[in-house]
Formats: sequence, C-alpha cells, structure tokens
Amino acid sequence: MKITNVEVWTVEMDLAEPYSIAYETVSKVKNIFLRIETGSGINGFGCAAPDQAVTGESPEKTSTVMKDVLYPFLKGSDPLRIARILEEIKSQLKDFPSIRSALDMALFDILGKKAGIPLWRILGGYRDRIKTSITVGIMPLEETLKFVEKCLAKGFKCLKMKGGIDVNGDIERFIKVREYAGNDIEIRFDANQGFTVDETLKFVKATKSAGLELIEQPTPREQMDVLGRITREVSVPVMADESILTLRDAFRIAKRDFADMINIKLAKVGGISEAIQINAVARSAGIEVMVGCMDEAALSITAGLHFALARPNVVYADLDGHLDLLGDPSKDTLVLKNGYLFPKDKPGLGFSI
Repeated sequence: MKITNVEVWTVEMDLAEPYSIAYETVSKVKNIFLRIETGSGINGFGCAAPDQAVTGESPEKTSTVMKDVLYPFLKGSDPLRIARILEEIKSQLKDFPSIRSALDMALFDILGKKAGIPLWRILGGYRDRIKTSITVGIMPLEETLKFVEKCLAKGFKCLKMKGGIDVNGDIERFIKVREYAGNDIEIRFDANQGFTVDETLKFVKATKSAGLELIEQPTPREQMDVLGRITREVSVPVMADESILTLRDAFRIAKRDFADMINIKLAKVGGISEAIQINAVARSAGIEVMVGCMDEAALSITAGLHFALARPNVVYADLDGHLDLLGDPSKDTLVLKNGYLFPKDKPGLGFSI
C-alpha cells in the first residue's frame, strides 16, 4: 500500500451560540480537513484545528503549510509505517501541532480501515463509551442559568464552567449553578489562565462547599512553579491544560508535582501517537488524564474519543467542541446520548466522503 495523493481543504463554521472565555469570544472557527489517498482505494481522513492562542497556528498558515509540505513528503510512502512518517516529518512541522495531529489521525484512520476495525479497539479497547462535560461560557448569571437548563434537559451530567475575568462574579455564578443543578451534577471550573494565586485560593475556598470537582489552569501557562504552589495549597484537584504542549512538559509536571491532572488535546500535543506517550508519563506518576478539545469538527472530536476509550488512565472527557458547529461535514462520526459519547461501529474513525 502506497500513498498516491493528498487533499487539503478549509471549512469555516459558525457557532450556533457564540461563547466567551477569559481571553476571547468565539463566534466562528476554521478547520482544515485532510484526505490521504492510497493505491488500494483506502482513504484516511484527518482534521486540523489551529488556534493562535493555544497551538500558535493561524488557519491560513496551517492550510498553506499542509498543502506545501504533506503531499511531496507523503507521496509514495507506506501509510502503515505511522511512527516512521511522524518522526521524519516532525522537524518540518515543529511549530504546527494541529497539522501533525491531522496527519496522525489520517494515518490511524487508514490503519483501522485496512484492518476493518474501529480505531478505539486497535488502540486498546478499554471502554466503549465515556461521559463528556459541556462547556458553560462566561455570561451573565441569568443567561448562565438558562443555558444550564438546556444542558440538563439534553441529558448532560457534567458542566465545565468558564471564568477567569472576575473572581467574585465567578464565585456567584458557580454557587448559583450548583443551587440550580442540584448535587448530582458534576461541576468543574476552568479559569483559562485568568487568575492570580490569591484569586485562585479565594475561588476554591468559596466554592469548595458547593461541590467544586476540580479547577483547570487557573494561572498563566508559563508560570509552572505558580501552578505547583496552587496544587500544593488547595484541597481540590488542579488540572494543567495550556501548560502542557509537549511530552517534555508532561515530564516536568510529573517530576515536580506541578498538577494533579493534565488535559490532553490532540490538536495541542500533535495527535494520538504523542498523546499515548504523554498519557504513559502521567500514568507512571499517578496523574489522572482528561481528553479535551478546542472548537473542532466532529472528525477531530472522534479521534480524541477513540483515544480516550482506549486508555484506562483517561478518567475524564471534555469533548464537546463540535456540538455547536454549523455546517460540519463530519457531524455524524460519533453519537451523543444522555451526556455520553459513543463511537460508530465502523472501521477506523468511521468517516468518509
């Protein structure tokens, strides 16, 4: 089997409901789709989700690099030699983790289709479904409660509240949401690097009795020591997200106990292959893992889902980035039911055009 062609195209998608986090408001996104064609008729699909604030990539530059680099590099290669391809191209795509992620998932898609087996089974097959949180953006209290009402009506059992701009307002919103949702709903909080140490401590102290499950990346990502200090001082689990971009970051966090948990996003770390290695470091250190996402088409979310289902150390999922995207060509690659995500029973990632 040899790679015969590579196709790249951009899809712009509006969000049905724009949302705000600590450093931006999102109303539309651009994802770049990838199709790798082989001489045997098997096509593998991937999707890049560039995000300037998280991955350091712009959609325009990402699209250009994918077109200029992938075809001449991949043509004639054996797509089943995944490790070799990814290692050899890594230096050319050092600053483009979402491109490496798209390539990685397309190659794994080919592997699954060649074997005739869903990818999550090939990767390990630990579980066949996982509960996902749904994101509650920064909005006034009344709008927040209306949005939460919709989420609960759809069967979600876990909320991930965003904040980081106004600690007092965040405390009020969190407590009111807990009162509205009841005690059976899990509620996590993500400050997206927006808090100081004092603000983090204040938030955790004020919300602990309201059932704060964990706090995610409260302080700036480059301040690892600060994150470690918070981890040592608070009584709820602290999760690193923006602070972990590479395998080396995972090693640093694990070695110095900078966080209790880490959030692995395929587009951020460079795909499933890299995620497996990061997860192994986390497991060796007793650090729990959440598989997260950005604003990504369902194809990318599906790749994250297949990884999450395969690894026993992945205990949380935050895979809701596709739910509000309008015009997603891959929207039917996975199933959401009562707050749980299920893969389709199709080979590979279950997507084709």
